[in-house]
Amino acid sequence: MENYLVSARKYRPATFDTVVGQDALTATLKNAIATNKLAHAYLFCGPRGVGKTTCARIFAKTINCLTPTPSGEACDNCESCVAFNEQRSFNIHELDAASNNSVEDIRQLVEMVRVPPQVGKYKVYIIDEVHMLSAAAFNAFLKTLEEPPMHAVFILATTEKHKILPTILSRCQIYDFNRIRVEDTVNHLMKVAEKEGVTAEPEALNVIALKADGGMRDALSIFDQTVSYTRGNITYQGVIENLNLLDYDYYFKLTESFLSNNVVDALLIFNDILNKGFEGSHFITGLASHFRDLLVSKDTATLPLLQVGASIRERYGKQAQLCSSSFLFKAMKLCNDCDLNLKASKNKRLLVELTLIQVAQLTEDNEGGRPSGQDKTIKPAFNKQPQAQASSSASKAGSTHQNVAKTAVEVKEQSSHQSKVEKPVVAPTTSQAPQHIQDTNLAERLKSAGVAKRKIPVVTRETMGVSVKRLMQQNEAKNGTKQVSTSSKPAHEKLDTAFTEADLNYQWQSYINQMPIEQKALAVRMQGMRVLLLDPHTFEMVVDNELLAREYIEIKPHIEAFMRRELKNDFIQLNVRVSEPDENVKVFTKTEKFQVMAEKNKALYELKNEFGLEFY
Repeated sequence: MENYLVSARKYRPATFDTVVGQDALTATLKNAIATNKLAHAYLFCGPRGVGKTTCARIFAKTINCLTPTPSGEACDNCESCVAFNEQRSFNIHELDAASNNSVEDIRQLVEMVRVPPQVGKYKVYIIDEVHMLSAAAFNAFLKTLEEPPMHAVFILATTEKHKILPTILSRCQIYDFNRIRVEDTVNHLMKVAEKEGVTAEPEALNVIALKADGGMRDALSIFDQTVSYTRGNITYQGVIENLNLLDYDYYFKLTESFLSNNVVDALLIFNDILNKGFEGSHFITGLASHFRDLLVSKDTATLPLLQVGASIRERYGKQAQLCSSSFLFKAMKLCNDCDLNLKASKNKRLLVELTLIQVAQLTEDNEGGRPSGQDKTIKPAFNKQPQAQASSSASKAGSTHQNVAKTAVEVKEQSSHQSKVEKPVVAPTTSQAPQHIQDTNLAERLKSAGVAKRKIPVVTRETMGVSVKRLMQQNEAKNGTKQVSTSSKPAHEKLDTAFTEADLNYQWQSYINQMPIEQKALAVRMQGMRVLLLDPHTFEMVVDNELLAREYIEIKPHIEAFMRRELKNDFIQLNVRVSEPDENVKVFTKTEKFQVMAEKNKALYELKNEFGLEFY
């Protein structure tokens, strides 16, 4: 029985012209040979199966050819070429660094380098998987690699260039091999199929090329496997069955069910896919790729990015016209989020099914009249209150409002003998409770009337920039004076409630406490600042450079909106200013603040030491 030779070895390129997908690289090597400008060390790096070792062998054979052709190829007739073809050449040595990675192996190689060639001009040493050498072996190889004998040429090959020492990289000419394009792989497989007498559909070879992921060796191995399965007649369906791949038809049917908002069909199709033995992660990544292919099919400029056969390309073009770009963007986002969360999920099937339900609702029109394709959540099972519960809730709200209004009238009568207020007191609503109430009896009355006390952020005296004693005095001075409600004001009337600098700094710290985590750096700087009140409506923050000023100007509208809402003044404005050269705007730490205060009042040191106080 004749020995069988796999296609990857049988059709291995023997000349530079037969190398697939590396035209620029092979042209560079041929020109270097033709002009006799050979380096002493080369590094071939790139993905697996793209021709690194093959090009190294062709290069070694060509530079030793005694009568090279005018195009820069080996003649295949001289003694050196014949010896190479018969695998008995003593001028070419291959070393597998994965299994020979010690210092002793490199020392033996260095000893071999000293021996000149018997036939030909050069002795070529091909070291495959060179990144597997140990650090000591690399160091032992450095001197020989930098200054080898004139007859020695080193060709290093690796798939992981980042693992090689920089001292090695600096001594080599580096050639980066590309992944082989799908079109080049398909054309080469068609030539191999013709030579082998195999019939093959272009769509089937396209699937094989996609599965190979840019590696010709992988593509030829899958080709041989498929030929054995189909008995020499390679069809699209045969490749799908042999490689256990999801057919495009599943994704086209799923997309049709999504566009028609048919959740039932989508779930049934997914169940069929699971029954065929496919994993949810494999399915969801394929679905995301399908949406991506539909997106690139919508525009003729991006159509070359679609790497499928001609017949399937037409189906993509037709379905892409039915899908809006907004739908495809959101569908890809949902599939990508599902893929990211799939590993951590304990119920993977449920996670995928929830994603399919959400995608199926993307094109469904809302009751509010929003256009299809906008963000939409899953409809709840119960979206209306029972009638009895609704009436009960309305009666409770009405009684609460009456109690609040009655209590507010009493508040107004009790406060008439106190200091004159700047604005009349108006009855608060159930959603807006009074903020500055100092009278204990009044607070109890409000509590009994059902008015919820609003929670305020905890602010320390260091973050406010004022002493506790001063804060208490200010609160006593303005007892029951300023808090008003706008529930009874006309909608067009603007609020103009007076406020002090202490109120302003208090709300400044409140704003810092609710800033998002993405603005943590800005919040830390703002924590130590004290804003200044320039006039009744304008306050100022001072920063020390233009860069910070631009960052705070970006969030200026949010700060102004917060202050206007909390201080009940629609005319508040923020002024961001860069400090003058001689102006000190240093942000003090809590310890530095205490030291400044203690210099003015020595008793603070005694207070701190007496009670063992610490800064937090």
